[in-house]
Amino acid sequence: MVNKSIFKTYLGNLLPGTDTKNHEAAPAYQLTPREALAQYAVTGTFNGTFYAGGAEQLDAVKALALQVEPEFLARVAVYAAEQGHMKDMPVTLLAMLSSLQSDAFARAFPRVVKSGKMLRGFVQVMRSGATGRKSLGTRPKKVVQAWLERASTEQILRAMVGNDPSLADVIRMVHPKPATEERKALYAWAIGKPYNYAALPELVKSLEAFRRDQTCPVPDVPFQMLTSLPLTREHWVEIARKGGWQMARQNLNTFARNGVFEVRGFAEALAARLADPEEIRKAKVFPYQLMMAWKMVDGQVPDVVRDALQDAMDIAIANVPSLTGNVVLCPDVSGSMGSPVTGHRKGATSSVRCIDVAGLMTAAFLQRNPKARVLPFENDVVHVSLNKRDSVMTNADKLAKIGGGGTNCSAPLKRLANEKAKVDLVVFISDNESWVDARKDGQPTAVMTEWARIKGNNPAAKLVCLDIQPHATTQATTREDVLNIGGFSDAVYGVIAAFAADTNGSNGWVKAIEAIEL
Repeated sequence: MVNKSIFKTYLGNLLPGTDTKNHEAAPAYQLTPREALAQYAVTGTFNGTFYAGGAEQLDAVKALALQVEPEFLARVAVYAAEQGHMKDMPVTLLAMLSSLQSDAFARAFPRVVKSGKMLRGFVQVMRSGATGRKSLGTRPKKVVQAWLERASTEQILRAMVGNDPSLADVIRMVHPKPATEERKALYAWAIGKPYNYAALPELVKSLEAFRRDQTCPVPDVPFQMLTSLPLTREHWVEIARKGGWQMARQNLNTFARNGVFEVRGFAEALAARLADPEEIRKAKVFPYQLMMAWKMVDGQVPDVVRDALQDAMDIAIANVPSLTGNVVLCPDVSGSMGSPVTGHRKGATSSVRCIDVAGLMTAAFLQRNPKARVLPFENDVVHVSLNKRDSVMTNADKLAKIGGGGTNCSAPLKRLANEKAKVDLVVFISDNESWVDARKDGQPTAVMTEWARIKGNNPAAKLVCLDIQPHATTQATTREDVLNIGGFSDAVYGVIAAFAADTNGSNGWVKAIEAIEL
């Protein structure tokens, strides 16, 4: 008989050995610098996660940024802002890019910095010294000046909400050169210097008038500029009517406390706005934000408004693909998934956990693919009874209530392999920190071993590892039948659908970033 230690079978011979360790010190595969940078870009918030602190994330991103070309770094920043809907990460990547000898910085800046909040975030990153310098420098100062000159009066006022730095700080730092008397007066008013009242924009005049006399019309400005005033219910009704979609979603309980829903017809009008498809698309809302808004509204908020949040959810997940064949969904419900999805931040930790996001994404896939099989896992596969006719909110809540145990990513694959199940696509939604099934260094992971068994019965099967935390390792190395992707915006759905349909291949995510035109 031949020596099997030399002449290994397909299972052991063609599987790649691990080349690194994950945060649990278990063997894993290292993502390429491009994959890893993209992973951090769409999940990293520089807050402490279950496995890594904010400083550790920043160090990892800085190291990865030096391993890619400036143009790719710029494209990642744009992708993170436009597709990933991230805030801190894109401006941090811009700050890193600003010190490189490339015009990609100037081309990427207007694509990334589209709000005053992003502008202030960029300036704060630059002056913090975290990316290598403590001053703006010539090129960054010029693009900030250009942003201020392009911004409308409404954008300037929205940018004035918030500190560290305030917009006044930014104006003092960059010394914009106003092209008109109106803009000159606006800058002076914003930084508290003497100004020409007659030259002020009409919106600012209306704000000053309302501050002096609350019988004047309520100005269409950020409501934070008005809350120090003695506002009546009628004022709050006007604020709610004029506020943006995201503002309305975030302040439903505030509206209720101030009596706006007691006004006849107002609840129905607000519900219609919340469920308006165009407003939802423009707001770039994360589905999990809708889920948490639905959970957090108190009993004073009318049912018609709560129902509108569910309608909005159906619209927000419209990009979830309807997939062909035998689909298996594997949400991670282990203990580490109980950590906040955007990390721990003193005084502002999100109540949304990784397990909430995994449950929601699974429920969204299930709604669009009712024949899909759901195999939640921790130490082993966990049984859960889901009614495929239930709402996304209901099924997501059932999954999120499991929680606990270690992480064993190979468990659902082992179940499928033992059953000799028919499989076309398996989608993992996890933090990808498997350790219960750890093997010796250099050996294939248990995930790859069990996947090879599945492939023996299903040669065309594909595996998607969707990671919702900022890590640079995986349990299944990228290849023609394995896609590694990160993030929790609706952008992931298109990449997964293209991969399942053989459109872009296993490098589809990186290719989508590389295709961005600066």
